Amino acid sequence: MAGDLARYAGDLRAFADDLPDLASKVVRKSAFDTEADAKSLAPVDTGNLKNSIITRVEHPLRAGVVATASYAAYVEFPTSHTAPQPFMQPAQDNNTPAFYDAIQALADRL
Repeated sequence: MAGDLARYAGDLRAFADDLPDLASKVVRKSAFDTEADAKSLAPVDTGNLKNSIITRVEHPLRAGVVATASYAAYVEFPTSHTAPQPFMQPAQDNNTPAFYDAIQALADRL
């Protein structure tokens, strides 16, 4: 029994040491998957909007997907002259469940 407890404690320590790296991988994967989806959903005229969509990893546990084209917001949201053609929000919506599932799987391992 004492041996089982020591082994369990060692496994827990090892997992705790790996947790930041594992969580960082989840964040990066989610961001890059969101970027790919946004690019596939972005309307294409010249390709500038699609090519402007990038992932910025700002911290091991924080990443953002942005469209740097100056007119990206006018495509995503309606204006008085144009209907919306959302591409960023649907991409995020597509990837949010998998992100939460992956984080929950890490929590379950604890």
